[in-house]
Amino acid sequence: MTLTTWAGNYTYRAHRVLAPRTVEELQEVVAAAPRVRALGTRHCFNDLADGPGVLVSLEGLDPGFTIDEAARTVTVTGGTRYGTLARHLHAAGWAVHNLASLPHISVAGAVATATHGSGDRSRNLSTAVAALDLVGPDGELRHVARGDDGFAGSVVALGALGVAARVTLDVEPTFQVAQQVHVDLPWTAALDRFDDLTASADSVSLFTDWSGDTVQQVWRKSRVTDGHGVLRDDLFGARPADGPRHPLPGIDPVSCTPQLGEPGPWHERIPHFRLEFTPSNGDELQSEYLVPRAHAVAALAAVRELSSVVTPLLQVTEVRTVAADDLWLSTAYGDDRVGLHFTWKPLQPQVEAVLPALEAALAPFDARPHWGKLFADVDRDLARLYPRWDDFAALVARTDPDGVFRNDFVERHVLPR
Repeated sequence: MTLTTWAGNYTYRAHRVLAPRTVEELQEVVAAAPRVRALGTRHCFNDLADGPGVLVSLEGLDPGFTIDEAARTVTVTGGTRYGTLARHLHAAGWAVHNLASLPHISVAGAVATATHGSGDRSRNLSTAVAALDLVGPDGELRHVARGDDGFAGSVVALGALGVAARVTLDVEPTFQVAQQVHVDLPWTAALDRFDDLTASADSVSLFTDWSGDTVQQVWRKSRVTDGHGVLRDDLFGARPADGPRHPLPGIDPVSCTPQLGEPGPWHERIPHFRLEFTPSNGDELQSEYLVPRAHAVAALAAVRELSSVVTPLLQVTEVRTVAADDLWLSTAYGDDRVGLHFTWKPLQPQVEAVLPALEAALAPFDARPHWGKLFADVDRDLARLYPRWDDFAALVARTDPDGVFRNDFVERHVLPR
């Protein structure tokens, strides 16, 4: 059986792929295998989820939605897609605080890699985790809840502590959102008024290819108050789009969520793409780097200087903000961050050749790469970017002393051999 990542750019080399139908079957699989890695929706661009032993797909597990209204939480199995969860929550009158641009990704995969949405006051998706039920190396379930020792190291854990059979998330009452797109924002305004720009809505994303004098699109999503979102005729020199837009120029926006300021349910506006559509414009590759908010403008200027090598390989870059958190391996640990997300053309050798120069340009700003996307990490110096790095390594050593959940990625970037 040949199994690849979502984009088809990486072929998994594990000799067996199993798809348990129940948590109990999952426990049996883990207990019987000397090496295990978990798969969600495979929306990954590197070997993070691969391994030399057994891969367990979580997609076959029933979501098992359990809403605790008193605790304001929902519990689902780890392979549940966020879009599926969102529809169920909204129908019951609830919501999660934020979503990523794609509703197709799994809860456990997004949580384990610190995947995020956008918003000055919105933390990444993993911060909504109230508890985890992890299948440990012996196949036993281990419950870890907020406030427990080591919890802050167990959420964004890259699959190194076990398989997330169930995830419990904080919820809040459902709400509506209005989305508006502006076009042709002058780069001078984007840099000079960056803080005002990202504060102009609950979620703001800038789309650019780094060429020319303007940022091509700005997507703004606002919670609706009294039936109205925060709509603007002018946005620091950008004008409202005259119709629905796709982030990529010339692509039919039919797969995108409704724009033009029309209010609608949170889960049908916060993601950029609709759940019922395949979001990709054919094959693509992705990278992302998160820099401290204080260095955002300087980092943007540094990447613009690389336009001659970046733009020819690029489909689009999305720039968005993420609020700080306290999860040890979160890319927003300790301070607010700005994400520079690169959607590349499917030219992996050329992209990988450019990444070291891009990372060198961002190195003065302590850029942290997204764990599930392409990055070079030439000097293997990620440890300096995470103050609790040694604590995480110690937690892995205690929890999985025999390395059942280790793989090349974990040993290459996190734990020395």
